Amino acid sequence: MLTRVVLATTIGTALEWYGFILFSTMSALVLNRLFFPPGDPVAATLASFATFAVGFAVRPLGALVIGHYGDRLGRRRMLVITLVTVGLASALMGALPTYETAGAWAPALLVVLRVIQGFGAGAEYAGASLTLAEFATPERRGRYAAIPPAGAAVGALLSAGAVAAVAALPPDDFLDWGWRIPFLVTLLVTATGFYIRVGVAESPMFEQAKRERGVARAPAVELARGAPRTLALGVVSSIGPNVAAYIPVVFALAYLTEQLGVSRTVTLVGALIYFACSAAVTPVAGALGDAVGRRMVLGWAMVGAAAFAFPFFWLLDTAETGYVWCAFGLSGLLLGAQLGAQAGFLADLFTTRTRFSGVALSREVAAALAGGTAPLIAAALLEAAGGEPWPVVLYMSVLLLISALAVALIHGFGRHEQRGEAGRRP
Repeated sequence: MLTRVVLATTIGTALEWYGFILFSTMSALVLNRLFFPPGDPVAATLASFATFAVGFAVRPLGALVIGHYGDRLGRRRMLVITLVTVGLASALMGALPTYETAGAWAPALLVVLRVIQGFGAGAEYAGASLTLAEFATPERRGRYAAIPPAGAAVGALLSAGAVAAVAALPPDDFLDWGWRIPFLVTLLVTATGFYIRVGVAESPMFEQAKRERGVARAPAVELARGAPRTLALGVVSSIGPNVAAYIPVVFALAYLTEQLGVSRTVTLVGALIYFACSAAVTPVAGALGDAVGRRMVLGWAMVGAAAFAFPFFWLLDTAETGYVWCAFGLSGLLLGAQLGAQAGFLADLFTTRTRFSGVALSREVAAALAGGTAPLIAAALLEAAGGEPWPVVLYMSVLLLISALAVALIHGFGRHEQRGEAGRRP
């Protein structure tokens, strides 16, 4: 059953990040050209990034609603719901008419599907990582909880590979029909994931907590009353990984192609390197967190990412292929270190009664505040600075350091719950 749970959770998070990264990459490369009025390319790019941000704005609602039922009805049912929601929304994007065909209906329908995708994704990643954490023994919680984030990086890697494959088509074919293929193939992944997830057992920790203490009537309310400081710091600590993820793989792609004139092939290969490095280091960071402490690994990974913000853009500004790929690779390593430690870290903060809501809200409120808005804010800062990236560097560094401070201030429930003291406050 543990093997099935690993496979089921990994497929789901891979699908989520495949869809989200696919949308983000296409936002920078093609959606801005096909779904918005032609004319001003800067305005079209900003509109595309705004649509990207809409998906994040609705994620806290998904975290609240699905997290509520995940704490009341169980993890397994909600994971099936999130998989189907995210998968179908992503696939339907590949069947939408463009602005040339449907006019204003095109961006409107795109926004609707983005909202549905964001609602389901609001609890997919959190539910998958906490479910594996609850199946694992305490001394291996970090390495198991890090498996879904590694799967997410694999999904993002597959997304970048799919985009690179269709981008190799002749430009007219890519804009006409090629961009749709990566979206449509999510139907196959969704069907496979559904088959696996419906056979997964319920989390043993959830079943035990349900028998011994019952389920929370209103998990989010219980969190707000019993652990408001932990929840608030959980949100702030989750801002850093969002900034570290979406500026390199969303904003930087547009920056390289539109501002620096770097070829689309070079940027997409850079994205592939980024996600490959992230996928490789994520499970290592999870296991390291078990050995030396998840808080230490997560905090120092954030500090490292903040310090690398300036070298990252300096390397991009050379417009040299080797330096660009090096920038993406190092940035991917730092993101993987954060994601690998974060999964078990967040699971440790909350009791079983409220863990789904706590982890989902911590991640997704931060995603709405800093993940979805990061490319839009970065693009606006770049425009205001006349094309100079230093305000973006400052923006990244400050948010990452604030998140690292929040990690340093957190003391969670994890060890107390393992000793049967689940009601003790942090």
